[in-house]
Amino acid sequence: MAVIEVKNLTKVYTVGEIKVHALRGVSLSIDKGEFVAVTGPSGSGKSTFMHIAGCLDRPSSGSYVLDGKDVSKTPKDELAEVRNHKIGFVFQGFNLLTRTSALDNVELPLLYNRDSKTKLKSKERHKRAMGVLEAVNLSNRHHHTPNQLSGGQQQRVAIARALINEPAMILADEPTGNLDTRTSIEVMGIFQRLNREKGITILLITHEMDIAEYGTRLIRFRDGRVVADQKVLHRRDADEELAALPPPEPDDIPPPPADAQVEPTAAH
Repeated sequence: MAVIEVKNLTKVYTVGEIKVHALRGVSLSIDKGEFVAVTGPSGSGKSTFMHIAGCLDRPSSGSYVLDGKDVSKTPKDELAEVRNHKIGFVFQGFNLLTRTSALDNVELPLLYNRDSKTKLKSKERHKRAMGVLEAVNLSNRHHHTPNQLSGGQQQRVAIARALINEPAMILADEPTGNLDTRTSIEVMGIFQRLNREKGITILLITHEMDIAEYGTRLIRFRDGRVVADQKVLHRRDADEELAALPPPEPDDIPPPPADAQVEPTAAH
């Protein structure tokens, strides 16, 4: 079953008196359980496709069926509900609340549920949030705030938050853009395990070809059109690559809380 199915998708922006054709008749489908990497140069249309695929924007024409529902002409307020329940987002900048614990950051999408029949109680929210934090190996840091976590740990919190509503797919927009090489491999390893072990559909937007090679399928955009759609022939395995690297440096000790009492050092 297709999670994403778009047909003759177009997007035209009007800038003054100029019409910019960002997408020019894109047709493709992504099946449940696929790990698809979307690439292309700046201005190719991949970002516009991402915004439409993520229900952050609507096409000018054409159809978009997400998990069996046509969302092409869905009103904006309804699109917000679709985003919250059908799509888990992971961004380059993490987008975490800085003064809020990892646990509370992960729980946040559950609070947007306006249906009183399915709204979870506090204890149930905590249990589900701890479950997805455990899935990304971060349950032992659930009480830490983002400024007490490394970049890789913050991205893992963001991935856990994306999983909390059990979405039809995870849309990852340049998720390794702010990370070093080892941490990037660790994050891609999490995506690969979620895809392989839990069957979660991954849609990865990236301009880095080496990152795209962690997926199973590669779609390349240029000038608003799909110019390549092929299987990744030499797929990278993050777990194998991590095993071949030297041991990581020990985690930095988290900074003390701002109101912590620090004993004065002796004068010399």
